[in-house]
Amino acid sequence: MSAAWKVCAIILLATAVAAQTPESSKIKKTKSAVTAADVEALRQAIAAQQAALQQQQQEIDQLRAELHHRDQAVQQAQAAAGDAAGKADAAQAASMQDQQTVTALKSDVSDLKLGIANTVQTLQETQKTASQPATEIHFKGVTITPGGFLAAEAVRRQRALGADINTPFNSLTMPGASQTTLAEFFGSGRQSRVSLLAEGRLSMVKLSGYVETDFLSSGTTSNNNQSNSYTLRQRQAWGQAYFDNGWSFTGGQMWSLVTETKHGMDNRTEATPLTIDPQYTVGFSWARQFGVRLVKNFDNKLWFGVSAENAQATLTSHNNAANFLVGSAGTGGGLYNALLSACTTNTTTLVTTCAPAAPYSFNPSADLIAKVVFEPGFGHYEVFGIYSRFRDRVFPCEEIAIGATCEGSSSLSVLGAYNSSRNGGGIGANVRWSFLSKHLDFGLHGLTGRGIGRYGTGGLPDTAVYGDLAHGDGTLDLIRSYQGLATLEWHGPKLDVYLNAGTEYAGRASSFDPISGKYVGYGSPQFSNSGCYTETLPGSGGFLPGSLGSCTADTRALTEGTIGFWYRFYNGPRGRVQWGPQFSYVNRATWADEVHGLEPHGIDGMAFMSFRYYLP
Repeated sequence: MSAAWKVCAIILLATAVAAQTPESSKIKKTKSAVTAADVEALRQAIAAQQAALQQQQQEIDQLRAELHHRDQAVQQAQAAAGDAAGKADAAQAASMQDQQTVTALKSDVSDLKLGIANTVQTLQETQKTASQPATEIHFKGVTITPGGFLAAEAVRRQRALGADINTPFNSLTMPGASQTTLAEFFGSGRQSRVSLLAEGRLSMVKLSGYVETDFLSSGTTSNNNQSNSYTLRQRQAWGQAYFDNGWSFTGGQMWSLVTETKHGMDNRTEATPLTIDPQYTVGFSWARQFGVRLVKNFDNKLWFGVSAENAQATLTSHNNAANFLVGSAGTGGGLYNALLSACTTNTTTLVTTCAPAAPYSFNPSADLIAKVVFEPGFGHYEVFGIYSRFRDRVFPCEEIAIGATCEGSSSLSVLGAYNSSRNGGGIGANVRWSFLSKHLDFGLHGLTGRGIGRYGTGGLPDTAVYGDLAHGDGTLDLIRSYQGLATLEWHGPKLDVYLNAGTEYAGRASSFDPISGKYVGYGSPQFSNSGCYTETLPGSGGFLPGSLGSCTADTRALTEGTIGFWYRFYNGPRGRVQWGPQFSYVNRATWADEVHGLEPHGIDGMAFMSFRYYLP
């Protein structure tokens, strides 16, 4: 029993005794008189009760003391618990603060580690860049990038052409020429090339300028005897503004828009064959000439461009009277080549006629070219068209029949002279596909039209001259042309292999001149090839092969097959070193002489070698 219950029981017992004692005394008084023994017994009983009460009181006081002590202990425990709780809260707050401090320290350490790592990487890149040769020059906000290569090249031909590594395909000799019995070897460094690209940026436009040169030109004093003093040639020199909205404008000397590109219509991405021969390969359509070009890029999927380019008419025509004028030799004061060559003297009239080494046609307008390029995701596709304008001055009274008159006069004169114009042009397409993760490229090219011969690498003529009255004696007769090329290229880490097969065709453009009684123009079946197989004596001095007599031999078709490879010994930050051989076989088929049944061919097998170092 607990102390509280004990106290309650004692109090109840004392109360009961106090209540019952007076009543008992009253009863006893009623029964008998109270004796001394009774008093003594009562006194002892009271004393015992008092002693019990005192003991109970002591127990109560002891219990109260114990309760007081316990209350103090509880209060102390509560105080201690509150103090402990406060300390726990403080400890928890301190712990949280410490945790935040630790987290902040960890973050600071992580940031410090990242900063150190970035600094190390920057230092490494700086050291790496410092250890590499600079490939760009920064000047007043413009980035200048030099380029080009140095070349040591050679060619050996089975039949001599008197040419450097640049092959004149349309001059392959006929079977009777002395040159066909002589092979030739030429070594050259003239294809070595130097280029410079300058680029700057404005708010919405990128400005670029590009110049490229080599030594594949010849001055009047250039020779192979000692100094090999060949002149520097302008290949390209143009400026460009490329706007952020996809429009670009380019002007200067550049590759013609006819030339295939590898990406869109971007300059400097021209898909030139991988040949060593700088005349490239038969069937490849191209030109490098003055032009102004406007191009719109539609999200790198579709491009549309137009250009106005320098025009030129190449002419081959036989037996015509001197009743037309297309152009002239250049004039030195006009900075054109004024050199004359191939002079002949008429033994009857003793009149000497000299052909210009570089004839310049009087062009009425620029050639206009439009092109569309598609890159839908697989392949590169181009469709283009050319418009050319041709013009000559015709002198109808330069040739008159005996007994006839012209403009009322019976003598030859300039009376009635007039200008005659012809429209020419063509349409072409280029396609290129890449396979095997871009290791294998296959391309096809085609171009057809009239008056477009000069855009082919073979250099076939654009036009001949009519001799009949129905078409206008002395007016231009544009030649139908076809050009086609297939290319297959393998690209590896160190090795590139290429195969090309191309052809170019020039149609007949002939007529009959009733006044002279001769067939005139180009490729006439009445032209004689009877002397194409007969060797003739050379000219004096030992450097003038004999000219074949009665050998018109107008080219009908040029066909070439080419195989070669490039091997890169090194390709890295210090440039590129590569070596390559090439073999080409060319067939020049002529228009047949139907009178004698002769169709001579000029053929040649050529082996090239090139060693090049490219700037990084």
